[in-house]
Amino acid sequence: MKSDRKYLFPNVIELNLQAGRPMGVNVYLIDGGSEYVLLDIGQTDALNDIIDLLRHLDFPLSKCKMVIATHADADHVQALAGARERLKTKTAAHPHAAAVLLSGDVVQTYASIPAQNFHIDMPAFKVDKKLDEGDVVKVGDLDLHVWHTPGHTPGQLSFKLNNVLFSGDTLYADSCVGAIDAHHGSNLPDYLTSLRRILADDAAFIAPSHGPAFRKDPAVVQAAIDRLTKYQYLADFGTCAVSWPLQEQWERDVLAGRMPVL
Repeated sequence: MKSDRKYLFPNVIELNLQAGRPMGVNVYLIDGGSEYVLLDIGQTDALNDIIDLLRHLDFPLSKCKMVIATHADADHVQALAGARERLKTKTAAHPHAAAVLLSGDVVQTYASIPAQNFHIDMPAFKVDKKLDEGDVVKVGDLDLHVWHTPGHTPGQLSFKLNNVLFSGDTLYADSCVGAIDAHHGSNLPDYLTSLRRILADDAAFIAPSHGPAFRKDPAVVQAAIDRLTKYQYLADFGTCAVSWPLQEQWERDVLAGRMPVL
């Protein structure tokens, strides 16, 4: 039995919304008519449901041109190898993300967080195609423009389709951003550059990898920028911070022989 397609934007279906249940990560189907691509694929335990959903929506598996990873986090890419095999398609990611996947790095992929006793399988995997800033992915008659938006991870990609920006884990509707973690390769100055680019762009809508899509509000983007600007100088963020003014001033006081004012 075929299902009615629920388009979130023209030519865009989000598979969590289509299925009516959360699947761990937003999976966007870009429908080019004669072919389609998937942005992110999620974890292995949801792959069968995604493939069944494609069939119910009458999207032939053979018409999937590519499965693209926005970045190399395991919750986005654990099923990438399985999807390539099942869909007989190509996979794509940023060169840095591709290198992380090829090495099977469980730390940078967040597949293993020993301090929280969290571990999932993330076997080494070779990506077929590398995408970077300025590339254009043709999907039927559509042009999907590739942005490199590092910050959350060095290999984070975003994608512009007409007036919609698929932001990966770069920005969410509540001004939150993807996890900032030195072990993850996060970089605060790069993150600010990526967010300022989003703020300046003419995209009307943001479609993130988690949570709802939303109309771009400069105040939402600016709130994230303001917070991350402060994070750069807070010890809370360890080696992700670019400096810690409090420590620097204390060291100057020690060298000058000044005692703390208590």
